Amino acid sequence: MHTSLANFDMPDEERVNLAAESFRLLADPTRIKVLWALLQGESSVACLAELAGATPTSVSQHLAKLRLAGLVKGRREGTFVYYSAANDHVRGLLAQALFHADHVDRGMD
Repeated sequence: MHTSLANFDMPDEERVNLAAESFRLLADPTRIKVLWALLQGESSVACLAELAGATPTSVSQHLAKLRLAGLVKGRREGTFVYYSAANDHVRGLLAQALFHADHVDRGMD
């Protein structure tokens, strides 16, 4: 049925799996807070923990996963590591998710 539609295009499995992995990693309120803070500028684990209302240990674990997914990057300065969002795609992804959250019909009308 869909294949008969002009210009129908389905993403390949690898792209679908990578997108799903990104969404899976973003499906945590602490990670969303950490990423949003990083979009405002570079930060340390201690500062991110305070902003996210989480422990530094917890934030470190979240950052490690986000780094593996390519959503954040780190810069070492002496014994400290400063984190930032990996690129502007992260901003777009979070902005769209938060925009959607502002417009979800929660059925309370």
